Amino acid sequence: MALWSKKLVRAVAVAAAVGSVAAVGAAQAAEKIRWGVPIAFASNLTALGDTLPWVVEQLDRSSGGNISFKVLEPGKLIKGTEVFDAVSTGKVEAGYSWMGYEQGKVPASTLFGAVPFGFEPWEFMAWMYYGGGNELVRETYAAHNVVPVFCGIISPETAGWFRFEITSLEQIKGLKIRFAGLGGKIMQKMGASVSVLPGSELFQALEKGVLDATEFSLPSVDQQLGFYKVAKFNYFPGWHQPFTAQYLYVAKPEWDKLSTENRSMIETACIAGVTMSLAKSEALQGPQITRFQAEGVKAVKLPDDILRELKKASDEVMAEESAKDAQFKKVLESQRAFAAAYAPWKQFGYLPRDWK
Repeated sequence: MALWSKKLVRAVAVAAAVGSVAAVGAAQAAEKIRWGVPIAFASNLTALGDTLPWVVEQLDRSSGGNISFKVLEPGKLIKGTEVFDAVSTGKVEAGYSWMGYEQGKVPASTLFGAVPFGFEPWEFMAWMYYGGGNELVRETYAAHNVVPVFCGIISPETAGWFRFEITSLEQIKGLKIRFAGLGGKIMQKMGASVSVLPGSELFQALEKGVLDATEFSLPSVDQQLGFYKVAKFNYFPGWHQPFTAQYLYVAKPEWDKLSTENRSMIETACIAGVTMSLAKSEALQGPQITRFQAEGVKAVKLPDDILRELKKASDEVMAEESAKDAQFKKVLESQRAFAAAYAPWKQFGYLPRDWK
């Protein structure tokens, strides 16, 4: 080949490469995502509220600034419990919340947010990623114009903060307590007067006696909200929420606009968010329980007989909800099938928790 021909071929190749890069750059420049994203929990709440801000930071870096979310604190645009409604109606492009506040409109939602006597966090993650959970959550929300992206999970909550000691389930009757999701339905079945107040209102409600008790989150989060100052009995285990899962809710029209690359970046950042939130929540709770002792807090394990009664009530609630909603039943059956297949590993794979 003549020298000038080789030079021409090289020139054409370089021009094509430059053109391709320019085209990609132009496409990326055309798809700059600028969403305001309301969150359900204040971003200063460790592991519970600070996960999405962390995810947002990673997205900004990995996308070179093309994906930029503005985190909107609870109450700035909407209440923390109204994220689903805002996304579903198109009021906002996306939001971030615990999945379950919308149980009146999406009964199966609570099974993706927290299941009484259900999966431990890593078990739930396994079901979501490898047991069909992700497909089921997308299916469940399709009719509501929402695409959920699993984007955070934390360790078990405490079973609640009580202003007085609980020695019998008879004391639950008439008890004024804050409880969310399926746990709230179970407590109602046990005779409690249940309300779902936002976290910002709980300290004052406990202090003034509007509430006798409350559940909310991890010991480290509950410390930030000051419950230990007005309620000295902290009960365990968190039977009603052995995991708490959060999601980036994206309005379907906005999701459909995204390129495959940007969807992948969002989903990958959320997988990282799941990992980081669980690691952080696991790291902080032991030292916090120890610190509570210095504040006069009594950490109490619920006795087996009370847990058995709560499990019985839980089974009844699950059966009732399954009878009322076909999707709830479908999701619950999927979870139970996965739990049964996982059981041998759960039984044989780990040392007992009381091993010394």
